[in-house]
Amino acid sequence: MSSSPPTSPSPSQSQPQATALKDSPSPLAVLPLPTILRTLLSTTVSSSPWLLPPSLKIMSAMAHSDAALLNPDRNPLLRHLLKKTFYAQFCAGENAAEVRRTVLGLKAIGFHGVIMGYAREVVLTQAQQDALAAGGGASSSAEVEAECVRHEVEPWKQGNLETLRVAQPGPGGDFVALKFTGAGRQALYALKNRLPPPPALAAAIDEICALARAKDVPLLFDAEQDAVQPAIDDWTMHYQRKYNRNNTQEGQGPGQGRALIYGTYQAYLKSTPATLASHLAAASREGFTLGVKLVRGAYLGSDPRHIIHDTKEDTDAAYDAVASSLIRRRWGPVLRCPPQDAGATFPPVSVVLGSHNLASVRKAQALRASPEAAPGTELAIAQLMGMADDVSCDLLAANRACVAQAQAQQQKSSSEKTKDAAAAAAAGSSSSSSSTRVGAAAAAAPAITKAYKYIVWGSTKECMAYLLRRAHENKDAVSRTRSARDAMWGELKRRVKGVFGVAA
Repeated sequence: MSSSPPTSPSPSQSQPQATALKDSPSPLAVLPLPTILRTLLSTTVSSSPWLLPPSLKIMSAMAHSDAALLNPDRNPLLRHLLKKTFYAQFCAGENAAEVRRTVLGLKAIGFHGVIMGYAREVVLTQAQQDALAAGGGASSSAEVEAECVRHEVEPWKQGNLETLRVAQPGPGGDFVALKFTGAGRQALYALKNRLPPPPALAAAIDEICALARAKDVPLLFDAEQDAVQPAIDDWTMHYQRKYNRNNTQEGQGPGQGRALIYGTYQAYLKSTPATLASHLAAASREGFTLGVKLVRGAYLGSDPRHIIHDTKEDTDAAYDAVASSLIRRRWGPVLRCPPQDAGATFPPVSVVLGSHNLASVRKAQALRASPEAAPGTELAIAQLMGMADDVSCDLLAANRACVAQAQAQQQKSSSEKTKDAAAAAAAGSSSSSSSTRVGAAAAAAPAITKAYKYIVWGSTKECMAYLLRRAHENKDAVSRTRSARDAMWGELKRRVKGVFGVAA
């Protein structure tokens, strides 16, 4: 990231407004007005059968064309238009200053932190997948190999190292997301053919992991298209075995360490429970913590349809069942212990749930706060920046309610302790039993669920493939998009009424 002056709006620019509205009964009141307006724009386009198709065609052309007219990094007018609308809605910035400002704004709203990713990525067309399978993209030429390292692997490495330098470290801090296809042709060829990372790429990944460990910032290895996912799973398990040992926090028992490396599992794939179960069994057998990021799936437009659950309800059921097993750290009817590892103990896990589904988020919250939740299991819940803000704000409101309830209980306990002490003094006797009871109640920690936003940074051109995937994701979830649109309209109306003194 360069340190040029910020040019795009961010949540922190409207922080005074968010602060002024913090006592409002509406969960969405914490959102800055520019975010409300941009969300209305994006969800209106995404839920319109007339506006969405041409918008997708235009975005696809910008993502895949090298023409100067369609390249926002070379067309100032196009760049300005995108920066003020869709880029500002879904992306954190083009440089360190912009990203830090966006992150500060999100944390001011109430998020614990962010999952930060460098936007450079490659989404393969079918022709490109076929070419890679046939051996295209690999070359024995030392000159071509050096060019790949210089122009593809090295910029990818530097972008991810810079992301780590901006991220806030430590338990409860930020995460950094890593997308292997962004490393270019060598990575794509190795992934497509399920090979280990080439030497230059392996060295780059190790350098990134070493900095992550030094800074204590966990890495989330992103899931990608099915054409390359099996190799991503192989690479992820290799680095989990290497880096997810001996990360024990103070106060945790043996084997309860934090994961430094996380793999991503897409619940819409029918194979996910079996894949995740095999990874859990390996972690149990080999003695390391498994890092799990669970999402529904983001490649509906490119993954083969037959490998995906037949209905959305099937995907929802799989997601909730897997999340339940992870939070409870128990095998279940969906996430079953592999037959070849019968009797394997469920291993220590660190869990990030990526979900835009309000019902799933509330189920996870309730389970996390219940006695069924396994003690010591790390849990964070995240939504993408610019999407599902109604779900995010519901999560933040629940956290605020938890804190308020805990504070009220603490005040009540302190008051009762004072009364007990006064009564004991008057009676000339000890009040140890009362003090113990009150002290235990006061010490009870609120059931806070760590809330995160997934953000990406990069130039407008670098972010186009990411923005295109977000547009396709909204197209494939029209009911959710309409729900978000309606929620934002409701919040905007509430604010307008407030300005004119009309009760909301």
